[in-house]
Amino acid sequence: MRGGGGGGGGGGDGMMDDGPKYAQIPTSFGHELRACLRCRLVKTYDQFMEQGCENCPFLDMERDHDNVVNCTTPNFTGIISVMDPGRSWAARWLRIGKFIPGCYTLAVAEELPEEYQSVCQDNNVQYFPPKRV
Repeated sequence: MRGGGGGGGGGGDGMMDDGPKYAQIPTSFGHELRACLRCRLVKTYDQFMEQGCENCPFLDMERDHDNVVNCTTPNFTGIISVMDPGRSWAARWLRIGKFIPGCYTLAVAEELPEEYQSVCQDNNVQYFPPKRV
């Protein structure tokens, strides 16, 4: 049996059928990269401004400078590209196994501000604060 590589599938995982099938890949790997504080998706500031976060549309980052600055950080450690999050042991270990394919950071040190944590709660979406080391 073939390994069904690509396409929609995914069994839901909280993503709408009409939503994106994968996240934008960063257009640059310089100092303008930022990571979403909820899902750890990595994109440039401009990409977050243009399309928001594909995993966290309820944070309303699209075309909102304040939300992009408050919900993302330039301070993160490492990047991992995930093509099939549901089947990747690394994605499951990093708690990104239910997100769409894309580039993610291994760790962020900052927490999502409380008002945005409330937005997650209002949308029945779990938020896991970063582990303190």
